[in-house]
Amino acid sequence: MRKRSKYRPKKVLVNPVGYVLEGMTPLVQHHDSLLNLKLKHHTAMVNLTQGIATRDDMDRLINMANMTEALYRLGFGTEYKEIVSTGLASLLAVARRGAESNRFILKAVEMKAINELIELHDAQMEVIAIKDIDRAIALVENEKKHKRMDNIIERK
Repeated sequence: MRKRSKYRPKKVLVNPVGYVLEGMTPLVQHHDSLLNLKLKHHTAMVNLTQGIATRDDMDRLINMANMTEALYRLGFGTEYKEIVSTGLASLLAVARRGAESNRFILKAVEMKAINELIELHDAQMEVIAIKDIDRAIALVENEKKHKRMDNIIERK
């Protein structure tokens, strides 16, 4: 077998100065993208509360929860630890129950916890910059890479 090389090419930025300046701009200045993102999350939550959520809706909510936890770990909203932990646990419980039947049904306590998590995510989006999103995505990908995330379907 051929030896695997340790060399990994790095990304080449076409405009490094523009990249740095774009990273420093607050996300609020990208109003259309932020509004679109919020609409997708809130629509997924509405579908979940009505009992018509699909796997795409659940994926969208799980990705939102992962981003919220990553931003929490990076220092945005550190006083809301209880909201993050109960929201993640509630979303995981709903996803696990619905994974087999493909029907995602909420309990009242879970609905309240997930709504608070979405509210926290919206507040985080108002105060972060683009570079913070990049850092949060890198944190989530690192957690996935090292298999430190909870699985929805329990592996045997």
